[in-house]
This record gives sequence, structure tokens and C-alpha cells, in this order.
Amino acid sequence: MSTSDPLNLKSIGEDVFISPTVIFTRPHLVSIGNHVAIDHGVYITTQAEIGDYIHLSPYITVIGGAKSKLIIENFATVAAGTRIIAGSDAFLGEGLTSVTVPEKYRDTVNFSTIKIEKFVGVGTNVVIMPGVTLAEGCVIGANSLVTKDTEPWTIYMGNPAKPIKKRRKDKMVLFAKELGY
Repeated sequence: MSTSDPLNLKSIGEDVFISPTVIFTRPHLVSIGNHVAIDHGVYITTQAEIGDYIHLSPYITVIGGAKSKLIIENFATVAAGTRIIAGSDAFLGEGLTSVTVPEKYRDTVNFSTIKIEKFVGVGTNVVIMPGVTLAEGCVIGANSLVTKDTEPWTIYMGNPAKPIKKRRKDKMVLFAKELGY
């Protein structure tokens, strides 16, 4: 992508590929770093800070509106079909649940920040719930449901996601350092 940004993003780095089918509903709230690939069908409704060396695979959905935020730090990848829920109605029966209903009649809405730290790998069809931080170097296995913060350099799987073993970090950290990070 050139320095002239036809998507009207807040900022965009060098060596960025964004498929023409990607939708940012609030592009003015999205910053993208360097060496990023965002594939077909990615849909983002929140604020977003996307770091360097990031890959967002096809059909990822990030929802939560303008008051919610997604932060993805350097060297992270999110696989196809993942759903990142940064904001959601509480569904407590305290009001109506639809973004089309005037705010005075709405149920409680939980807005949050979801943070995906450096070196994280998210498998295909994972669901990440509001307010979760995926700690540095963790991996989330395919089809997992993440409802709580994770521990660094740990592999998680299941519904809900549970730690299953530790992950090696020395080579990844060394290679990132060689790239200047």
C-alpha cells in the first residue's frame, strides 16, 4: 500500500497488504504497522492498533463498536474464522438488545479492550471474549473459547480454553531481536 491511503486509516506502515474485501467500519480509528497482511473477508468494527509482522487470515470478525479496542502487538498471527468479541450486550434483561434501539432503552453494553501481545498465535475458529489479554507468546488451539487472560508462553486448548503445556520462546525472541525488535 502506498503512503496515499485510499482506506482513510488513522495510520499505515510499509509493506502492507489489505485485501479489497476487508471492511473497517471505522477506518479513522485503525492504525497498521509494517509488514502486515490482512486477508479476504476480515471485518473490524472497533478501534484497532495492529503492530508489525502481523497476519490476519481470512474471515476474522472483530466486533464491539467504536468504544471497544483491539491491540495486536508485533509478530502475532490470527488464523481464519476467529471471532474477537470486544464489546457485547450483557443480555441481563435490563433493556433491549440491539444497536438499533435508542441508548435509553438498551441493556447494559460491555465495551472492552482485547490485547494480543507479541508472538501470540491464535488458531482457526477461536472465539475471544471481551476484556481478554492473550499474554506474550501464548498459543490458542483451534476451536477454543477464551474467556480469561492467559499466561505467557503457554499453549491453551478447549472450551473454555485451558493451559496444556509451555511453549519455547528463545528462538522467537532471538529472531525478533535480529530484525531490530
